[in-house]
Amino acid sequence: MKKILWLAFNAKFSHTSLTVRYLRQAAAKLNIESDILELTINNYVPDILSEIYGHKPDIIGVSCYIWNIELIKHTLPLVRKVLPNTLIICGGPEVSYEVTDFMRANPAVDFVVRGEGEEAVMELLDLIINQGAINNERKLTVDPQNSGIAWRGGALEATAEDVIYPGQAVTVMNRLEPSKLELPFPYIDEEMEDIRERILYYETSRGCPFSCTYCLSCATAGVRYRPLDEVFKELNFFVSHNVRQVKFVDRTFNAKKSHFLPIIEYIRDLPATCRTNFHFEVAVDYLDGETVEVLQSMPKGRVQLEIGVQTTNKEVLKRISRVNHWEDICKNIKALQKNHNIHIHTDLIIGLPGEDLASFGKSFNDLYALHTDMLQLGFLKFLKGSAMMDMVEEYQYKYMDIGPYEVLSNDVMGYGEIRWLRIFEQVFELYHNAGRCLKSMEYMIENFFGGNAFKFYSCFTDYWEKLENHKRAISAKNLYGYLWDFFKMVLNANVDNGPRDDVMDRSAENHRLIMDNLMRYDALTADSGQNRPEFLNWNKEKYQEQTAAFWRDKLPAGQGASDVIDGFKFTNWRELNKKYHIEVFDVVVDVPTDGLSAVCHQQALLFMYEHRVFDRVVEINLKLQVKKTD
Repeated sequence: MKKILWLAFNAKFSHTSLTVRYLRQAAAKLNIESDILELTINNYVPDILSEIYGHKPDIIGVSCYIWNIELIKHTLPLVRKVLPNTLIICGGPEVSYEVTDFMRANPAVDFVVRGEGEEAVMELLDLIINQGAINNERKLTVDPQNSGIAWRGGALEATAEDVIYPGQAVTVMNRLEPSKLELPFPYIDEEMEDIRERILYYETSRGCPFSCTYCLSCATAGVRYRPLDEVFKELNFFVSHNVRQVKFVDRTFNAKKSHFLPIIEYIRDLPATCRTNFHFEVAVDYLDGETVEVLQSMPKGRVQLEIGVQTTNKEVLKRISRVNHWEDICKNIKALQKNHNIHIHTDLIIGLPGEDLASFGKSFNDLYALHTDMLQLGFLKFLKGSAMMDMVEEYQYKYMDIGPYEVLSNDVMGYGEIRWLRIFEQVFELYHNAGRCLKSMEYMIENFFGGNAFKFYSCFTDYWEKLENHKRAISAKNLYGYLWDFFKMVLNANVDNGPRDDVMDRSAENHRLIMDNLMRYDALTADSGQNRPEFLNWNKEKYQEQTAAFWRDKLPAGQGASDVIDGFKFTNWRELNKKYHIEVFDVVVDVPTDGLSAVCHQQALLFMYEHRVFDRVVEINLKLQVKKTD
């Protein structure tokens, strides 16, 4: 029996590969056993080669995507050197187009499976293993019937190149029921213990009702759906194995209400003990009131939504064959935020045709104003087979010739601006998308940048680049210091531009007081509260007497720890400090217009952490004095 190895290079260890699991199940239909090997693009090439060689496979199937194609091109020639007789099959979107060029440039590859590969792989394995239709030169002796198989024929002459039979990308479709999607369930019980803490990918539909030019979905028409009874059974499989997250890869999950609404109702009604999070990509402007109500009733953390807005510029949207109903997007996102039970992730794309820096800044501000949990900034990619390839000349695009094929410049945005936006995106990821300094930055945006978030992040990016921070790794703790220094720079510039008098100095001091409070709050709610920058005015020791009385239940009735925290019992200070932190803040009641010192009252907040992750914050009564700052 020939040994088959399905090989995946994932972007991160936390990811899993759906493709190799489909192929494992496809082989099983032919009663052919196969193994999967999942590595990451960060693995050392000699280690990768050693892992592959250790399996001694007769056949290797490799899943090729934009994030791993360059590593695959480097690895396969080495595999051919150490396993000269092993058949190598490549598949995936990165090799489904321009196949002849790929096979000519990569002679180690024997076959390419184009498009959806479940049926093509079964035929190819049947020819190789069951029929023995392969010669000593690793070439088929029988022509395959499935057009999704690309293969090498015999050389016309002894010195001639192989003849490439490229086939074509195929879509697996039920001819009697074209809208029905038939797929094997890719996961098996034996592997779940090892992968349940990772992201498990799953699909209930293929295809997309939209035809956005930057997406490969524009190359196929129609949407096919899995039967709901199968979906429900498979969702139970995930829940029964207590997996951390299931990420649906459906292009537009809410494309058909009769399909997606029963699924989200089913997910909502799962037992309260279910810890699995389900991630969907939706066109939020197409959600109706009934669907919004179902999502609003979800248990907290059960669902997260990814919403691709891409741009708010109507002319740019026309160029990429996309329609956004902005008013409906805003209305539905705000409705979904109402109960604070759903993580909402939104997307913008940098480099779209006709979108210059000013237009992107407006799109950024439009979407930022919705205050979703994450705003991801992606760079336009030129995917083989997408309609964007037909727009390269018209918009004077230049892009990377190697994966991930990202934009370098176009007719309205030069490389210098694209480069700067990469630093902008880095800063935004480190702070906003990581959930750091959110209140501090919002205060600066409102008080020093006129509410213009893009202007704030632009100035911060310039500051960041001047320090050359983009060239090195910055610890989470040091991020607070850089923002504080930037705040002082902005504050000093604001003071320098105003009258130099006592009123301005007191106004500046009020800003420092407020920012100190906000940054302490931010530090305690991000990064599990592990970072306590020394330059901030932490006051734990100052209020030790009051906090000790709180923990020992020596405050008036209703104010002690056992009254505030369900089931609380004092054990020891070490365990207490792992789970809780009490901080006293100066809450500004009034900032006089004459620049005098702010009037404050003190507020004690209890920060709680579950498994060293921030959980919630509650106000407690420590009988603190009202004060006026000096």
